[in-house]
Amino acid sequence: MSGEARIDKWLWAARVFKTRSLAADACKNGRVTIGGVNVKPSHTVKAGETVSVRKPPITYSFKILQPIEQRVGAKMLPQVYENVTPQEQYELLEMTRISGFVNRARGTGRPTKKERRSLDAFIGPSLGGFDDADDWDDDE
Repeated sequence: MSGEARIDKWLWAARVFKTRSLAADACKNGRVTIGGVNVKPSHTVKAGETVSVRKPPITYSFKILQPIEQRVGAKMLPQVYENVTPQEQYELLEMTRISGFVNRARGTGRPTKKERRSLDAFIGPSLGGFDDADDWDDDE
């Protein structure tokens, strides 16, 4: 295998992104960094470099072991990169997964009925509307 590869091809070949165009878009939008510097899709990477990929809500970090440009099977991935993502990032992902229905991303539309019920159960009746008709006195 060659000694270097394009970052967009490597991200696709290492199965970080499903398609090469998604990998290139991530580079163009500043979600892929090497050493804290945003990289273009055509940036070449070498073995030993650490690539950070921001996929909200967390940032994954990979140490490149082999700079490949041909996609490999999932069983081959331990030979291609080493996952050096800090444990705090995975804890952040778990916290987001637990409370994910509360913080909806802007533009994702209205909640489904199931999400709405979960949201109402989470918020509780004390913050609800005028469900307690006994609280009102019409005699006054």
